[in-house]
Amino acid sequence: MTTQPAHHDTLSDNATRTAPSGTARKVGYVLSGLFILFMLFDGIIHILNLQTVKDASAELGLPDSLALTAGVVQLICLALYVIPRTSVLGAILLTGYLGGAVLTNLRAEQPLVSTTLFAVYTGIVMWAGLYLRDEKVREIIPLRRA
Repeated sequence: MTTQPAHHDTLSDNATRTAPSGTARKVGYVLSGLFILFMLFDGIIHILNLQTVKDASAELGLPDSLALTAGVVQLICLALYVIPRTSVLGAILLTGYLGGAVLTNLRAEQPLVSTTLFAVYTGIVMWAGLYLRDEKVREIIPLRRA
């Protein structure tokens, strides 16, 4: 008679290991809150098509008429990020949105570290906040020790 090795449910083991601590969860909410406030502000000024948005659009070679569309798309993606059930979808869509910002700034030959990569920094804050506050994200993206 042969015995089979004990089978461990890796998903439940992983879930146990990845539960965020209270401090991590609080930091995650702070990072997410800062990200949400910034993106809300940015989306609203695009919808209002303020002069600063017009000036920035002209510098990037974009027509003023895109500001409203960009602001609406941004706020829809942000709403998905804010809703817990759709936060991962919102983060994925916002990652694409921020990637477009990087490419637009690269094409316009904006300064790399201060301007072009700002969207990358913003995306890192967004994902870090979600990762720290949501154990399901930790299951999807497990960080392993070497």
